[in-house]
Amino acid sequence: MLNGKTIVLGVTGSIAAYKIAGLASMLVKQHADVHVIMTKNACNFINPITFETLTKHKCLVDTFDRNFEFSVKHVSLAQAADVFLIAPASANVIGKIANGICDDMLTTTVCATRKPVLISPAMNTGMFENPIVQDNLKKLARFGYHIIQPAVGRLACGDVGTGKMPSEEELFNNILLAIAKEKDLKGKRILISAGPTQEAIDPVRYITNHSSGKMGYALAKMAKLRGADVTLVSGPVSITAFPGIEVVDVTSAADMYDAVTTRSSQADIIVMCSAVADYTPTLYSEQKVKKSDGDLSIALSRTKDILKNLGENKREGQIVVGFSMETENLIENSQAKLQKKNVDMICANSISTDETGFGVDTNKVTLIFKNHVEELPLCSKEETADMILDQIIKL
Repeated sequence: MLNGKTIVLGVTGSIAAYKIAGLASMLVKQHADVHVIMTKNACNFINPITFETLTKHKCLVDTFDRNFEFSVKHVSLAQAADVFLIAPASANVIGKIANGICDDMLTTTVCATRKPVLISPAMNTGMFENPIVQDNLKKLARFGYHIIQPAVGRLACGDVGTGKMPSEEELFNNILLAIAKEKDLKGKRILISAGPTQEAIDPVRYITNHSSGKMGYALAKMAKLRGADVTLVSGPVSITAFPGIEVVDVTSAADMYDAVTTRSSQADIIVMCSAVADYTPTLYSEQKVKKSDGDLSIALSRTKDILKNLGENKREGQIVVGFSMETENLIENSQAKLQKKNVDMICANSISTDETGFGVDTNKVTLIFKNHVEELPLCSKEETADMILDQIIKL
């Protein structure tokens, strides 16, 4: 997603500077062109050679360094960058940028750029909470700089509080959010369901399915990267949603029905990606449990049909998309589901190979429309999600 993107990392004097080496490596692995600018104090915490080895570019520190191909570097980098991340951002550099002071390569380049600037403060809790620092951060936010809120935890000085720089993964995700995708879903509200449901048999056992939630979470991530306001209704899973997504945790099919239908009227697009349990267990008549070799005998009754409810109550202009996973007659059964549920598109999942279906990172989906069928290639679930969103936009 970062192929061809130019990212400038600004590193200031903080013990957290060591984390940026890991971030630079992550970005390079995603084929980004990474440049690093350091303050002189940052060199006391990490050697510029580290970044030069990782990025294959000279690490810039001195504004008047002539040991590189001639160009006005603070201008050329400012123009070339797709995004500028300052992490860790010290109170000193935050104050300089907020007040237009340009006395080194880092602050000069930031002042010259018109591209998105992300700032990740990292400092002692007392410094971060100082009203002057807070006022400078508010001033930067007012001028369009994006402030990445620091984490709460144990700091290098031994204090416990706010001021800890977020993980490399969180910084990486903020960069993705800024530049990875065109914001063609900006202003759209998308409601997505994902994962399995669990139907209790007794206080110990339950009925569920094999859904991992990976496809729904991939859809939510790609929609967020494309600028959508995303709400994710999720059954019990072991994965974490992309930052900025509102997650509503549910357990049973009834919980999911309530969560989805309650929020459906506010959504422009609804994608039911969850493998909702088709049945809810109820005990035999008179609530007697019949035991056989330690097993419970139960009667199964159907739950409410969430997708059908959404299709029947679809408001004008709203798009509703469902998923289908069949063991046979994939296209025919999915076409019948499209008509029966009154939805705009069905994403028919193939489970014919080990590379598709539950729990894996790849998928092969056939998109079912009212008038035609489109088969997508085997690819990652994130790539599949992107292609599904492309079709939703066309709808």
